[in-house]
Amino acid sequence: MSFKSVAVSAMFAIASLACGGCATITRGTTQALVIESDPPGADVELSNGLRGKTPASFTVKRRENLVVKIRKDGYEPVEATVSSTVGDGGGTAMAGNILFGGLIGAAVDGGNGSNRTLRPNPVSVKLLPIVPPVVSDSQTPLQPAKRKRR
Repeated sequence: MSFKSVAVSAMFAIASLACGGCATITRGTTQALVIESDPPGADVELSNGLRGKTPASFTVKRRENLVVKIRKDGYEPVEATVSSTVGDGGGTAMAGNILFGGLIGAAVDGGNGSNRTLRPNPVSVKLLPIVPPVVSDSQTPLQPAKRKRR
């Protein structure tokens, strides 16, 4: 092996390490988002178009803010917001980029969302039954008066 081929291989390895961010390598750009309901078996729809039934797990991009709609016949529908925030291991990985001079890595992690975390996760909801209105005797609808025959 010539010195030139070793030097080119070493430069390629160093360049590939410099272009990737720490969080991109260690955490990835997607995250599993878990949706649970009590009772289970509710329909789930995410604002990005994904659908399923609880309990459900979806692989979504870390940088997406999402609205989760949960519905089940006989129960009040629930809507929850899932926010993409910097935190947990993403902040640590970003700090690692800065400490070790990886400004390119920090830019990559910030751009692709790998330094972010979805919250809340899991999304857990208690569905409340729809209660029909109670009609007391005093609230019965009026009946039309009967006509007298002449």
